[in-house]
Amino acid sequence: MIMEPYIGEFIGTALLILLGSGVVANVLLEKSKGQDGGWIVICWAWAIAVFLGVYTATALGGSGHLNPAVTLGLAAFGGIESGLVPGYIAAQVAGAFTGSSLAWLAYKQHFDATADGDLKLAVFCTAPAIRNPRWNLVTEAIGTFALVFGALSISAPDNNLGALEALPVGLLVLGIGLALGGPTGYAINPARDFGPRLAHAVLPISGKRDADWGYAWVPIVGPIVGGLLGAALHAAL
Repeated sequence: MIMEPYIGEFIGTALLILLGSGVVANVLLEKSKGQDGGWIVICWAWAIAVFLGVYTATALGGSGHLNPAVTLGLAAFGGIESGLVPGYIAAQVAGAFTGSSLAWLAYKQHFDATADGDLKLAVFCTAPAIRNPRWNLVTEAIGTFALVFGALSISAPDNNLGALEALPVGLLVLGIGLALGGPTGYAINPARDFGPRLAHAVLPISGKRDADWGYAWVPIVGPIVGGLLGAALHAAL
């Protein structure tokens, strides 16, 4: 079925962001049972979200990229047909928008109980700990380089892991979050940041602030640069 890869990619990305935005809501929003759970909780849940998203997407006929930086990196070096790229990216962004919207519904009462607009925005998208777009861009590029190079190494034909590739990729994302996530919140995925940021902008969230569009280009450009570099090095080796 011609739509099968895109449906898989959409559902996989939606599950990724549902759990990812969900854990941030759980840790940050008022009166949640997981409030103040901390960075380790967030990183572990995102790793499980990646595992579930990749496994589901591939099982449904998608690529399991869930990430335009991965898709573009592969397309640049012949890993996938270029004609699939626009559909994959559209499915990824739409899935991220949907997943974050579902997380908002799940935590609706806690959004209402939380006064801090910055915390509400953080459930949807990333923001830097120290705002310096140039260095924030470098951090995102490095993190995504590690993601793409590592994921391509895991999925090399000699490894023959099949769907089980989803597990080590999830662990890779756990390591990136724990080691490199502090400066920017490790978007390492343009769809993961843009789709939910757009959802935040249009959803009727009580007491929300603006969506910080002035920063939004960083978690788009940085991951794309890092993804291309990671794919280039893998192809060269």
